[in-house]
Amino acid sequence: MSLCRSLPIVSLLAAGLLLAACTVGPDYQRPAAPLPADFKHEQGWRTVPPQSWAASGEWWRAFDDPVLTGLLDQAAAANQTLAQAQARFRAAEARWADARSGYSPVLSASVEGQRRGSDESRSVVTGSTVRSGRITESYSAGFNLNWVPDLWGRVRRQVEADRAGLQASAADLAAVRLSMRVSLAQSYVRLRALDRQMALLRQTMEAYDRSLELTRNQYNAGIVARSDVIQAQTQSQSLRTELSDLRNQRAAEENAIAVLIGRAPSEFALAPADRLPTVPALPATLPGVLISRRPDVVVAERQVAAANARIGVARAAWLPELTLSASYGVEADRFGDLLDAPVRVWSVGPSLAQTLFDGGARRAANDLALAEYDEQVALYRQTVLESLQEVEDALAALRFLTRQSEQQDALLALARDNLRVVTNRYRAGMVTFLEVASAQDLALEAQRAQLRILADRLNASIRLAAAIGGGWDLDDPVVQTVVEPPRPWEDEAQ
Repeated sequence: MSLCRSLPIVSLLAAGLLLAACTVGPDYQRPAAPLPADFKHEQGWRTVPPQSWAASGEWWRAFDDPVLTGLLDQAAAANQTLAQAQARFRAAEARWADARSGYSPVLSASVEGQRRGSDESRSVVTGSTVRSGRITESYSAGFNLNWVPDLWGRVRRQVEADRAGLQASAADLAAVRLSMRVSLAQSYVRLRALDRQMALLRQTMEAYDRSLELTRNQYNAGIVARSDVIQAQTQSQSLRTELSDLRNQRAAEENAIAVLIGRAPSEFALAPADRLPTVPALPATLPGVLISRRPDVVVAERQVAAANARIGVARAAWLPELTLSASYGVEADRFGDLLDAPVRVWSVGPSLAQTLFDGGARRAANDLALAEYDEQVALYRQTVLESLQEVEDALAALRFLTRQSEQQDALLALARDNLRVVTNRYRAGMVTFLEVASAQDLALEAQRAQLRILADRLNASIRLAAAIGGGWDLDDPVVQTVVEPPRPWEDEAQ
């Protein structure tokens, strides 16, 4: 090819490369969302002491329960919901890789063979048709190279959208992992609370049995009526009935934990324990920017970025598409000649295509992309607001449950004093067993309420850890740098 002939093609190729630097569509900016400096119900908390879990971000270690930690480790390795999220993440990685392939030319190779035949021909002199058999063969082999330069940034915007989708999938994986851990921790707390409730009932049953024996002795001595004995028996039996219900609840929680750690319920058992996890201390303040690291907030924000990039993809459809093609091959009448004496053929050239009429399809695609972007922006802002609500709810619960726990401790002390006084008066024959039964029920209910409040405080702490994205470690780099959400992937080379 002469230089003069190649100049138009070279010029067009250079123009295509220059235009490939253009990118249509709006550049992404994270939408504004309410992120307060602090929270309404956080005042009055103690400063968090040094914690062994702070450096690793393992918030559950703040509850100081090795069994809970072991269960969470098992769940991280075998939970099937988490395995589904990991598979979705790998699919998002594949979509991102597929989008980036649009930058590259497509090289293909082909080998073709054709055999053609005809069974008649027309005589030029006489005009008559002469029947004859004529067979021709042709063979070819070659390479074809096609490249569509990204003139208007359609591919770049699609890569940007799929990259944001990949980051959203990573955040979704973190959200599933956090949700799994929260569910398991809450089930574990409920199970341990049931252990303590059953232990309390068994202790109370022993006290009730002693009261029943005392009442029988007094009845045999003619001091009290038969009704006192019946009442004492009824009181003791009611606890046995309730103990069976608590065992049923515990079995359900144990089965739930088994499924969360990826095991069949029939193959899992958790021995009773005599203590609940420790209620962790909170820092004096929790910055509102902790919300930015919540997985669901990151998912929503990355979906906004993906929707913004898809606007550019839709707008690029209005512009012409340049295709650069080149091919080189060989042709021959016989297959063996492809290697010995072929005819070499080549071609190179551009093509420019533009859709002139599509019945409004491109306009509809652009309107759809804009509407989906507006929807994702609203979803992101709503997610932030709901996140703030969850944090405030958890902080308020912890604040008021702490006060309620102090008041319940005082009530329990009074109930125990009352039971001791009434029991002594009953032994002296000064009151009926009805007053003893009432005092015993009041003391039991005070102890049970104390356990419920402790379990509620633990659950509120778990909800707070989930509400701020997994713990309150203020050394977290995400808290220190919150202009953008966590993005583990660097920009790909263009």
